[in-house]
Amino acid sequence: MNQRRSPSLRIIVQVSAGVEFCTGLALILDPALVLRLMLGNGTSMTDMALARFLGIALVCLGLACWPLAGPTENGRMALRALLSYNTLVPLYLTYVGVSGGLGGPLLWPAVALHAIIGLFLVRGRLGP
Repeated sequence: MNQRRSPSLRIIVQVSAGVEFCTGLALILDPALVLRLMLGNGTSMTDMALARFLGIALVCLGLACWPLAGPTENGRMALRALLSYNTLVPLYLTYVGVSGGLGGPLLWPAVALHAIIGLFLVRGRLGP
């Protein structure tokens, strides 16, 4: 990784890891609220169990991707993980919103946020 790009890329990775950690924590603590805001419904016991499972995974993703000092192999692995996640999530959420008939007030902002973070991660990796 180019040292010139490293500080801004590090900030993007920190923001993305922090967003995933906080979203995961929210899913663990109040899955019904997050599901209602994201999808407009989803309060069955199965939905809540899956949402908490996803919350645990997001907390772990956020912790695993939190940047350590300096560009390392772990940093590149974290970048790959966050880039993959922030590419696939907006695609899937768009599919859910368009063809799945689901959507709450946070669905499209979540699509936009993940797409923007993904673009910043690509830009940071490839350079200005």
